[in-house]
Amino acid sequence: MVAKTDQRVRSAAIARDTNETKIVLAINLDGGEFPTDTDAKLVNGVNGGDGHASQASKSQTIAINSGIGFLDHMLHALAKHAGWSLALNCKGDLHIDDHHTAEDVCLALGTAFKDALGVPAGLARFGSAYAPLDEALSRAVVDLSNRPFSVIDLGLKREKIGDLSCEMIPHCMQSFAQAARVTMHVDCLRGDNDHHRAESAFKALAVAIRQATSRVAGREGEIPSTKGTLST
Repeated sequence: MVAKTDQRVRSAAIARDTNETKIVLAINLDGGEFPTDTDAKLVNGVNGGDGHASQASKSQTIAINSGIGFLDHMLHALAKHAGWSLALNCKGDLHIDDHHTAEDVCLALGTAFKDALGVPAGLARFGSAYAPLDEALSRAVVDLSNRPFSVIDLGLKREKIGDLSCEMIPHCMQSFAQAARVTMHVDCLRGDNDHHRAESAFKALAVAIRQATSRVAGREGEIPSTKGTLST
């Protein structure tokens, strides 16, 4: 007998609209196409995208425009190494500062991730990875626990990298974990350059997420928990 495999398309499209930010986002956790209900303006942006955080290959489409260049760079790295297709556009109150935009983008990303993932049956659940970038080395450990918790220690020293406040970089990861309802521990173990420290952390997180969300052959439909559930 051939075991059944879960071939559900793990994708989602959302819009998040507040007085501070207006965000449209589409994600496919396995790369490939976006959902059919993806916002038309977002699709048009992907098709015509040639920005610094845009990339298209046979397996992935990535087009990110949050209005904050370094955040786009980090989310591009996250999507690329997690194996996602990701399209995101945000219009935020950057005339105030970067806080609302960075936080809300990562909350929206976490929400879309959770919607796309669905019930984590048949998945590895846990993922861990190290990622270097030149002299910097980071470690990330992820649990699709449905218990949002994060411990982030990147040891950043600069006030800003580009237009993104360094204090917002761990907060972005925390916001993602909160909305995605995952447990995450991300540490930069060494590194002299803050850009390298941050980017190695996002890359480690990407690889850990890809491992945690991978399907496990022979465990189709099984909830990876001794309790038999990962719901609250």
